[in-house]
Amino acid sequence: MITTYLIGIIISFGIISTLCSKFNYRSELSSQADYMYKTAMSIASEYGNAYSGGDVDDAPSLPFLKAVSRYTGCNIMLLATDGTVLMDTSDSGLDSVKGFDPAKYKKSNYIVNDFFGIYDSNYLTVYYPITYLYNTRGYVIFSKSVKDVRSDADNSFNFNYITLVICFITSGLIFVLFYKYITRPLNKITKIVSKYAKGDFSEKINIKHNDEIGRLSDSLDYMAAEINSLNEYQKKFIANISHDFRSPLTSIKGYLEAMLDGTIPPEMQEKYLGIVISETERLTKLTNNLLTINNVTDEGMILDISDFDIIATIKKTIETFQGTCEKKKIKFKLIFPDKELMVSADMSKIQQVLYNLIDNAIKFSNSDSSIIISVTEKGDKALISVKDFGIGIPRESISKIWERFYKTDVSRGKDKTGTGLGLSIVKEIITSHNEYIDVVSTEGVGTEFTFALPKAKGHAPSVWG
Repeated sequence: MITTYLIGIIISFGIISTLCSKFNYRSELSSQADYMYKTAMSIASEYGNAYSGGDVDDAPSLPFLKAVSRYTGCNIMLLATDGTVLMDTSDSGLDSVKGFDPAKYKKSNYIVNDFFGIYDSNYLTVYYPITYLYNTRGYVIFSKSVKDVRSDADNSFNFNYITLVICFITSGLIFVLFYKYITRPLNKITKIVSKYAKGDFSEKINIKHNDEIGRLSDSLDYMAAEINSLNEYQKKFIANISHDFRSPLTSIKGYLEAMLDGTIPPEMQEKYLGIVISETERLTKLTNNLLTINNVTDEGMILDISDFDIIATIKKTIETFQGTCEKKKIKFKLIFPDKELMVSADMSKIQQVLYNLIDNAIKFSNSDSSIIISVTEKGDKALISVKDFGIGIPRESISKIWERFYKTDVSRGKDKTGTGLGLSIVKEIITSHNEYIDVVSTEGVGTEFTFALPKAKGHAPSVWG
């Protein structure tokens, strides 16, 4: 593109230079002809005045005409009406101009030729009549070589030519800079964004300019990375959901078919119906979790805020795990204030947080162990902690546990029915309340989750110690 433009500049420059040169020559020719005509008219007027005064000696002399000739750069002649040369500043020795007929060029103020054959090349010639009593007595002739006129034109054109060259060079540099910093980056952006539109986010724009183009490039690269990440997440999401739905459905189908064809005898069916119910509950839980995630907007979850006693809510949630805890011989240790502690939050969502945290604590606790649930006050916040003494979380996995469908390697063996959505939902709920949740874990020792909730207004804050 640059090569094409430069060729265009050179061709345009050549054409414009030629046209300007011709225009400048014609302008110079017309200008000098006008000046010569006025000077000839002035001299002819002097001769006319001398005739009218009766003293021809007062008319301009040859030395005077030669002085004018040197000043103007023109050859000056005085001709009689029949073409006889009366004076000639060039001292050419010419006696007469044969065939002299001023009427031949009556329509023009100047002529460009050899002037009736007296010159070897073209001359710019003007003439003006010397009149007395309305009679023409002779002519004042001014002539100048066309070569000299062209030389004068070229001299005056040099400045304009240099200006023109500077303008073209400047425009060329501006174009190169514009192409380098504007056109080429925009072409690159357009090309890569077209790939983005087709779903190909493999290539980055990566334009390192400290301007709007650079900032646009960075924004589009960031957008592409985010969309690509979202696409990868969606693929992973669908794959995980498909797997989590397929496994229990396959189990349910297999057990029911076995019952129908008699593979499982009637006396064993109660046991396997219990498994079917368990798998159904697993599907119900997965569906509820997906609905919860689906309710998350860019601003977070839609909350129904109310004041409630967090201690009573915890106790009520614990009751749902009594059967499971008895089987694993897990005991709850509760550390609560002596009185109720009112918080301002979405009660059903906080119950879901408590359920998920306690459920995880039970799953990953060893048999014959304990789970500590504590509630403390700090300023205008209530801090709720769920601590187990189970397998713990590997250090490299702690930052990933909030991701949807994430399971640590150690949890895969312990939690066969988990969906990997529980902690993600917990994080979403607490974040939607504009609060925080922290985790401290040591592999092989245990894990503690702590989250904060705002105390209800009117509940006096306590002081540590």
